[in-house]
Amino acid sequence: MTPGPGAGFSAAMVGNDSQILAPGERPAVEVIHPGGTGPVVLSCEHASAAIPAALDGLGLAEADRLSHAVWDPGALALAVAISERMGAPLVASRVSRLVYDCNRPPSSPGAMPERSEVVEVPGNVGLNDEQRAARVCEIYRPFQAALSGVLDRHGGALVTVHSFTPLWHGEPRATEIGLLHDSDDRLALAMMDNWTGPLKAELNAPYSATDGVTHTLREHAVSRGRLNVMIEVRNDLLADAEKVSLAAEQLCGALSLSLAALATEGEEGCAPASAALPTGEGA
Repeated sequence: MTPGPGAGFSAAMVGNDSQILAPGERPAVEVIHPGGTGPVVLSCEHASAAIPAALDGLGLAEADRLSHAVWDPGALALAVAISERMGAPLVASRVSRLVYDCNRPPSSPGAMPERSEVVEVPGNVGLNDEQRAARVCEIYRPFQAALSGVLDRHGGALVTVHSFTPLWHGEPRATEIGLLHDSDDRLALAMMDNWTGPLKAELNAPYSATDGVTHTLREHAVSRGRLNVMIEVRNDLLADAEKVSLAAEQLCGALSLSLAALATEGEEGCAPASAALPTGEGA
């Protein structure tokens, strides 16, 4: 398995026993900038296109191996850029979303999809209970544990970072940046109010909670009463370092202004992370 796109960054690697992942392919998750004390915790569930060798490429057609079905192109680069600007820890998956989508619960058909848009996934067809349980244990649970561990030590808001394809079933998408929320809309609405710059943001586009995309927000932020938002950026707007930087600047600006405004209103999840992170501890 080729290392995920975050392999070159300084990271605290979180280990896990595995039957699917070979020793050189482990761990399933990494925590980048674990000592960050900025006002947010970042999560990138679809950061990597890596498929363990034991799964034989999931039987994917060669043309689909680096498609958006396999991962979120540009999402990790954007998450790292935000992490660096805001001094924030980042929890990122190192395994393809087609092996296990860490933004879906084990009960969801989308956790190990047999088809993603127009991409067939033969290696996910007819999985038995034991095979599904192995992926849950070796991919999903370590990611959840790593994110929970960072949030337990960090008082910031949760921000999940994703990208989406410009075409969906052949239809173009005009949305540039989406700010999504589940039952807690505080941070998403504040960011819309504080949004400036050339890239346009929309609320709950191109997806919303009704599409089942807010599992991480519900599981880790709503349950803790934390401010949270899901960021979706059209992946052609993340095609190179200059574009990533532009998107990161706008997002960080809106995040910083919104968190400051909400903090003055006494909203939970706005306290400086340094106040909640014990001295000397990281992820």
